[in-house]
Amino acid sequence: MAHACQKYSGRVGRSAAAKSLDEQAVRLAVIAHIRHECTDYDRILNRLQDRYEARRTVQEKVERVLAQWQAEAAC
Repeated sequence: MAHACQKYSGRVGRSAAAKSLDEQAVRLAVIAHIRHECTDYDRILNRLQDRYEARRTVQEKVERVLAQWQAEAAC
């Protein structure tokens, strides 16, 4: 997540939409964080060399973590 917020990183966390707390931009930043921190995405990406295939591989895990976080936030 730190990289997403670095100045001039070009990542969604530094975009004008995220600065105005656009819901979709924030959601995409959270999903990227989950992908990198809670799954084997980076290892899979290194092996497959295909970003979209690596994302498909971890998609279910990302969705489970996101759903869990959303449930916890609703309490």
